[in-house]
Amino acid sequence: MNQLEIYYEDIQPLKTQNKTIKKYLKLLITSELKEFGEITLVFCSDSYLLDINKKYLNHNYFTDIITFNYVNENIISGDLFISIDRIRENANEYGITVVNELYRVIFHGVLHLIGYNDKTDDEKKIMREKEDYYLKKVDFSGLEI
Repeated sequence: MNQLEIYYEDIQPLKTQNKTIKKYLKLLITSELKEFGEITLVFCSDSYLLDINKKYLNHNYFTDIITFNYVNENIISGDLFISIDRIRENANEYGITVVNELYRVIFHGVLHLIGYNDKTDDEKKIMREKEDYYLKKVDFSGLEI
């Protein structure tokens, strides 16, 4: 399969380099001994993601990502809804570039699809280590959104 689709809801399209995102997702997924299936990234506004959070998860708060898991055995597939508003705010808060935060959140969602969780402190630590590990492999020069 090895398919990546990107959509925009309630925001203007970004200057993402789709082939580059796919390259790093493929690296992450194969490094975790899984197979790249079909992944859809939906970049959206805070309000759009809040509506999804309310409708599907019964949560009434802003978040940076919601992941819908369609994994079948070792084939990693899913829909990742990502708030660009949250990405920009988080990047500003953490003093990092917006594109760095975008990749962190994309990797975070795919790591959830692979089976990593972040409910406990130990799980959060492992998740952050995995995000950092894969972020170090990204060449951010020339990448923008």
